[in-house]
Order: sequence, then C-alpha cells, then structure tokens
Amino acid sequence: MSPPSASTEGNTTHFGRQSIPSSTKSSRVASVFSSVATSYDTMNDLMSLGLHRLWKDRFVTSISPGSSSPSAPWTMLDVAGGTGDIAFRLLDHATLLKNDQSSKVIVSDINPAMLALGQKRALQTPYADTSPPRLEWLEADAEALPSDKVPDRSIDLYTVAFGIRNFTSPAHALTEAYRVLKPGGVFACLEFSQVNNRLFNALYKRWSFSAIPMMGQLVAGDRDSYQYLVESIERFPDQRDWETMIKGAGFLVPQKEGEDGEGRGWENLMGGVAAIHKGVKPLR
Repeated sequence: MSPPSASTEGNTTHFGRQSIPSSTKSSRVASVFSSVATSYDTMNDLMSLGLHRLWKDRFVTSISPGSSSPSAPWTMLDVAGGTGDIAFRLLDHATLLKNDQSSKVIVSDINPAMLALGQKRALQTPYADTSPPRLEWLEADAEALPSDKVPDRSIDLYTVAFGIRNFTSPAHALTEAYRVLKPGGVFACLEFSQVNNRLFNALYKRWSFSAIPMMGQLVAGDRDSYQYLVESIERFPDQRDWETMIKGAGFLVPQKEGEDGEGRGWENLMGGVAAIHKGVKPLR
C-alpha cells in the first residue's frame, strides 16, 4: 500500500505523522534544518546507513550534467541544496568529464543556515571565486521561486536531493520546476523512498524509528528533529505514486525495465531505500 499523498488536503498537511495547518509547515521544517545544519553530514549518514555520498555520486552521474558546446553553457538549479553537496558534484562532472568551464549552478534553499553552510564549503572548491560566477546562492521557497531570479524557461537542469519530501506541497514544487525549465530541460530528484523487500523493509524501519532518533539525541542533542525526518520518509509517496505525480505536472518520464520486466520511471538505490526519478519537459 502506498503512503498518504504528499499533496496537501484543504488547509492541512503532514509534519511527520502529525497533521498541521499548511501555513505552518515551512516554518517548522525550517526549524528542523536550522537545528541539524551543523550536523548535516551526520544526519545523512544515520538516515542512509552511510551511503548518501555514493547515492549523490550516482545521481549526478545518471544525469551527466554539462554542455558540450562552449557557446551554450547550462544554467542548473539545485533546489533545497543549501549545503552545496549536489551543486559541487554537478560542476565537477561538467568541468572534469565534459570540459565545460562555463555552466553554472544556482543553489536555492529556503533556509539561510543551510545556505551559509554551503557558502562556507564552497570556499574549499575551485568554484568559490570564478568570473563569471559558476555558483549563485538564492534564499527562496521552492514552491514559489522568484520570477525575477528564476524566469520562465530559463533552466536546463533542475535537481532536488533529499529535500522535496519536506515541502508543504511537492505538487506545487513540481509545477514551479515545470515553469522554470526550458523545453527539453530535465527535472531530477533523489529522495528516500519505499523498500521493496519485506524483510529488509522491516529491518530498515526498525533501524529508522528506533535507532536514528536515539542517535540523533546522542550525537546532535536533538531527538525531535531526527524523529520528524524519519517520519517524513514514511509519509512521502512511493515510487509509483511519485512517478504519477511527476507525469501529472506535465513531464515525460523515461521508462526503464525493472527486475520484474515491468517498465518504470525510476532507479532504486539499495532496494528502494532511496530512488532517482527524472522527468523531461516536452519540447512543445
């Protein structure tokens, strides 16, 4: 059975297992990520069993970002990407594997603490002080991106990793992604998902709901934030339902044959602990 839809119902939405007014979710999520910003890598290590770095590498490799033409550099938008984890990987791939020295990434996040962490990390990369800038930082709500900063049809690649399940309305974020992407542009999402093996799923849930909040308390002194993050995975749509939502926003979803021979528009990682989804904005 699929978990409840990620869309809001009326004036309420979910915050983990709680039902709360939609108007309060963004501030409550902001409080969570402000709390975990300084222990962000630890958080992801606990949530992914230490594999999030490999998953992010696979995510970027599967997209193969970058332009093959110096006269047509890409503009990429990484949403909920304040720490720079994905942005730095996108630029590394474009620069080192495609010899693309011009494409840039706009890193957007609603949380200033996460953006500040990314800007600090950027100082240790080759992209900290390029001319023209290859990194831009934007404090913005993914469900209502500022049109003066991110105009219609201005983005070649839109990425979001481990963030969209925390939005008040993922459906609204998909609509915004469709708006800002150029025709032929790609929406790419890496997110925790639903494990497809019953035994492994039982073990993973036990780890998630028992160990992760406790370790969050021990490591970061913050059990409640980690409890919410675990619960938010359970409330996010499963792979099939999320694919349906992406299609519903207008995207074309490339199909790959799964292990059961059935076509699917996602790639499972570690049996579905996380999954990569992509959508392409039609040329017309």
